[in-house]
Amino acid sequence: MIAWVALATVNGRAAQEPAGAEPGAVHDPVAQLQRRIDQGRTTLQFEPKHGYLQSLLRELNVPASSQSLVFSKTSFQRDHISPWRPRALYFNDDVYAGWVQGGDVIELASIDSRQGAIFYLLKQEAAPRPQFIRQSFDCMECHQSALTHDVPGLIIRSVYPDSDGQPILTAGTFLTSDQSPLKERWGGWYASGTCGRQRHMANVIVEDEEHADRLGRDDNIAGANIKDLGRLFPTAPYLTPDSDIVALMVFQHQAQIHNLISRTAIEVRAALRDEAVVNQALGQPAGQRSASTVERIESSCEPLVKAMLFSGEAGLTDRVAGTSSFAKEFAARGVRDPKGRSLRDFDLQHRLFKYPCSYLIYSDSFNEMPAVAREYVYHRLFQVLTGRDDAREFANLSDDDRDAIMQILRATKHDLPVYWNR
Repeated sequence: MIAWVALATVNGRAAQEPAGAEPGAVHDPVAQLQRRIDQGRTTLQFEPKHGYLQSLLRELNVPASSQSLVFSKTSFQRDHISPWRPRALYFNDDVYAGWVQGGDVIELASIDSRQGAIFYLLKQEAAPRPQFIRQSFDCMECHQSALTHDVPGLIIRSVYPDSDGQPILTAGTFLTSDQSPLKERWGGWYASGTCGRQRHMANVIVEDEEHADRLGRDDNIAGANIKDLGRLFPTAPYLTPDSDIVALMVFQHQAQIHNLISRTAIEVRAALRDEAVVNQALGQPAGQRSASTVERIESSCEPLVKAMLFSGEAGLTDRVAGTSSFAKEFAARGVRDPKGRSLRDFDLQHRLFKYPCSYLIYSDSFNEMPAVAREYVYHRLFQVLTGRDDAREFANLSDDDRDAIMQILRATKHDLPVYWNR
């Protein structure tokens, strides 16, 4: 259904910080752009058709090829959204931006390396120094819940949309991730590209709850394998005519990992703070590690380890291909080992990536997790990739997969523990 939702207008209140969050100023890409604007080092160009959108994407290095179109009425700008006027979402490794035709604002979610997702609005009004307005309590009503692991985060859901784009909630919804079968993905979205005999929920309008029930049992949903979205709605107002299926798959993976990194960092920091308070109260040495703290750290980090290695990923049974330059541009940004391999290389025949270990292991948000969290994740990755842990949860990884990922990380991730290179 949505990548994120801003449900209320600007209220000016400070953002609510979850327990364990880092206090103080944020340093996410949007905050950094605001500082450059305030210092007169750059500005955003406003144009009649898209407002600040194109200039904003250039400044944040967000590719237009990442465009993903959602037509369900799930943004607070819902009055401007319909199957004939979908909302356009754009993303890179750190920023998500949402634009609607005739909308008053551009919505942004920007990943801070220590606090996770930070939400902003940018008014679509020409100004010498545009201002990003940070959102707070109202956004957190949806974006800090069980759906986001109880930390500020991103939501991607699939619904049965009616002819106006309104979700038929009584028909059910799907919270989508790597583990979701393709047939449960992207209801209320447009998807351009091919997927062979596989089926998904994109590009389909539902008449009523009974129709939704039939579609849920039908293996021949008509929305799959559509290359030209111009058959469904006017694409001319958008930066590209695409809502690339490969971009949608990456979007889905990335949002899940961002949420888990944020959850891991916040929960581990909270555990360490609680431990420090207890040690001080009991007169114990600073840094003394209790069994309960160890358990909290492990339980916080283990879901991230599994997600980064695509444990439980729903496999593909036919080749998936997009309609834009997204896949080529995305892979080109990858850091490569001496054999030319990258964690951003696609498979798209049997699974999403050729080497199933998340590229977000290189991200600032991963690198800024507490040291004890990074150490745990590296230790667990080492155990799995060397075959010391061959549990069923990692049965998706062949011996060749483990060797290749190990070699790529050794060559490209320069803060690995010493034992990785022995």
